Amino acid sequence: MKKISILGSTGSIGRQTLDVVASLADQVQVVGLAAGGNIELAAAQAAKFQPRVVSVATEAGARELAERLSASGNHPLPEIVFGTDGIETVATLPETDIVVSAAVGVAGLPATFKAVQAGKLVALANKEVMVAAGELVMAESQRRGVAVLPVDSEHNAIHQCLRAGERGEVKRLILTASGGPFRKTPLKDMAGVTREQALAHPKWKMGQRITIDSATMMNKGFEVIEARWLFGIPRERIEVVIHPQSTIHSMVEYVDGSILAQLGPTDMRMPIQYALTYPLRVTSNGLALEWANLRKLEFEKVSRRKFPCLRLAHEALAQGGAAPCMLNAADEEAVAAFLAGRIGFLCVAEVIESTLEKASSAPMESIEEVLAADKEARRLARLEIARLEIDRRRN
Repeated sequence: MKKISILGSTGSIGRQTLDVVASLADQVQVVGLAAGGNIELAAAQAAKFQPRVVSVATEAGARELAERLSASGNHPLPEIVFGTDGIETVATLPETDIVVSAAVGVAGLPATFKAVQAGKLVALANKEVMVAAGELVMAESQRRGVAVLPVDSEHNAIHQCLRAGERGEVKRLILTASGGPFRKTPLKDMAGVTREQALAHPKWKMGQRITIDSATMMNKGFEVIEARWLFGIPRERIEVVIHPQSTIHSMVEYVDGSILAQLGPTDMRMPIQYALTYPLRVTSNGLALEWANLRKLEFEKVSRRKFPCLRLAHEALAQGGAAPCMLNAADEEAVAAFLAGRIGFLCVAEVIESTLEKASSAPMESIEEVLAADKEARRLARLEIARLEIDRRRN
């Protein structure tokens, strides 16, 4: 019986992880849940899965959770903790075998790092952990002799394909991208993109930030950085191709010319189950690829003139040090400003580039340094956003 803790249990990945756990009840047991502010859902999850420890965001939330569980007759009550210490408690429970890192944003980084330090296998669904601190996290995982298994569908696909050969036999990693809402939009029309157009993803319904990141292709830039650290492959050998059907989740090309591709339904429960049951494969949750719908597979090159954010991600990775962390922070600030109508669509890349110009390339030696770089990047990005706002009003 594998025992797991979930960081971000009330988010999308957390909820889907619990769906998988329910289908693997004879193989997986939940011992820790770390939720945020959704106390109603956290209470329902605690009542159903009976974890030993539950963490929520605030002390007030912890009191409310205890009251809800007591009122529902849920006894014995789990240990209820809160805040930064609470999520780190869940991440490092002695009995936990696997920590599912699905907490949103850089806020999930310290607890994930603590899990690695505690020798836990980490099923990683938090993109910011690898983008902001991938070198640190993977170095620690190697020191502790524990694996970091990707849950993100593209990296999960690569992980599966890499099981077919030795790392020295790998020629390149190929990440697939849907192309987002502006795959066919001419470059000359990109400056006039509206908030509504950017949020109208042709294939997926996602949160606002990830939807805008898909529109700018920054999400693929982040995935290049993640792949660099997860798999130890130099950035020059990591490519992105547009694959509108999104049937092939990613590919690995070997030195003999063979290309292995992982295909599957577009359902996150599949990579989640892979991570929870690794190295075994078990019967799926009724998930299967609909072959009748598989009529064609298309592939296109990505225009870096049209999608400069992908170029900026490569540059940040090449620079190293604080640059990848600052790339992520600046993007988050710029996307929020675009969504608020403060800056134009193309200004997202401008804010990021301006912030990266001030990034240090000195190695990051601690999580505290990463968090400080994140804070500084946000300050610089906000200054650039304010400048662009003034220019916009003048024009």
